[in-house]
Amino acid sequence: MIDEKKERYINPYTDFDFTPQDAREYEESVRIYRDLTNVVNTAERKGREEGREEERINTARKMKADGMPSELIAKYTSLSVGDIEAL
Repeated sequence: MIDEKKERYINPYTDFDFTPQDAREYEESVRIYRDLTNVVNTAERKGREEGREEERINTARKMKADGMPSELIAKYTSLSVGDIEAL
């Protein structure tokens, strides 16, 4: 059985005929790739969270327009009573 983790990592110092400069450049490119991937993932996660928050606010507005009490709206939307009354 092949160790999958070992298969996924490329060691530029032993797996290729890289010069030390090539190896440093490779490691730097991997670092940049990981940083960019983390930035994109964080932005996507924050976007989803903001979308959920906006959806909860819209739901609270509709419930408030239908005359539901603020405490009940807070229970179902997880917004604070103060936030609901400010809508």
